Order: sequence, then C-alpha cells, then structure tokens
Amino acid sequence: MTRLLIHVEGPTEETFVSQALAPYLYRVGIFVSALIMGPAQSRNNRGGVVAWPIARKGILDNLKEDREIIVSTMVDYYGMPEGSNRAWPGRIQANSAPFSEKAATIHDAMLDDVRRCMGDSFNPIRFVPYVMMHEFEAMLFSNCARFANAIERPHIAADLQAIRDQFTTPEEIDDSPDTAPSKRIIKLTTGYNKPRMSTEGARAIGIDTIRAECPNFDSWLSRLVQLVGNG
Repeated sequence: MTRLLIHVEGPTEETFVSQALAPYLYRVGIFVSALIMGPAQSRNNRGGVVAWPIARKGILDNLKEDREIIVSTMVDYYGMPEGSNRAWPGRIQANSAPFSEKAATIHDAMLDDVRRCMGDSFNPIRFVPYVMMHEFEAMLFSNCARFANAIERPHIAADLQAIRDQFTTPEEIDDSPDTAPSKRIIKLTTGYNKPRMSTEGARAIGIDTIRAECPNFDSWLSRLVQLVGNG
C-alpha cells in the first residue's frame, strides 16, 4: 500500500480528502491522509493559502522524516501569494501563461524548489504538487444538479448550470474576488456551510465525474495512480 500525505489549504480540503478522495484512492492501493498547511497554532481553522516558505517547510520535513511516503498538495490558485517573501514558485509566471499551462507552471516550479532543497539524492517522484484551478469549489460545478440536491437546494441547480455553461470546464471559472466559484455559490445559497456542504456535494457528484469534467484534477489523480502501477 502506497502512503500519500496531502498538504491541504484548509478544513474544506481536509474534509474532502478524508471523506471523498481517500476511499477512492484506497481502492487502487493508496492510503491517504491530509494535513492542513502551517503550524497548528497559526491556523485557527481559517484556511487560506499560507506563504510558500511555511508550506515548503512542512513538505520538506515530511519528506525527510519518512522516506517511504509520497507528499502532495491541494491548494487554490485563487488567493495564492505571488509577491514578496510569501510568493509561491511559478505563481507570477503563471499569470501570463495560457490557462492550460497555469497549473503546470506552478507544479514544475514547486518541484524544482523542493528538489533543490532536498539535494541530489532525492527521488522526485515522491513529491506530486497539485494546484486547483481556480479553487476547490470549481469542482462542484461538475454536476450542478447533483450538487444542488446534495445540499438540499435543488432550486439553484439551473442558476449553477447557467454559470457552468459559460466555461469550457469548471476549472476555468474565474478567480475574481466577486466571481470566483465559491463566491458564486455563496451568492445563491443562504446558510452555506463550506466544509460540510462542499464535501457532501463532491461526494454526490462522484470523483469519476469530477475527473471527467476537470482535466487538471484528473491529471493529478492519474499521476498519483501511476505511482502504484495502476494508471
């Protein structure tokens, strides 16, 4: 059984990994656990993308402490620090890259930075970075009817679908502070409990449907599955 530790942005991603993604990957031989990025005393259950030096320290510590584990990340492109000493590798360059290359630009830069820190003996397959485009909630537009029904708001399905139909994939729903996927959902949904409802929605939609609709997410899971020879 391959062991995978995913450094996640916050409680929403942590719940999704433990309740939806872990059972899915367990079936192909991957045991998954999640860890919210940053020191416990500074998290305050707030989520948000921490500075890269903080995230990197946790990643490096895990890679050094357990040489059998695979480490990955699950962090939003939206809100990712891109300036001063908080900047994530490749984030500035991704601004000018075509949409199809934005995530890969950051993935490659993150891997290069971790490899440099770990030294020549490091096996790079042990770090599989993943940046969500543009944020976690984009995946919930993979099947709007299932999502709306799962959170007991069937009346918003048509409005969600109208948003989805404006984009080639859910991952392309933009990252403006007013129109990011989470902001669009909140505007349509009173009493939205993000960690619980997002995970309920994702489970109702199903990982396979999300993979079919979200190519960046699918590519990440394909890379992980290939590590155990099932890809």
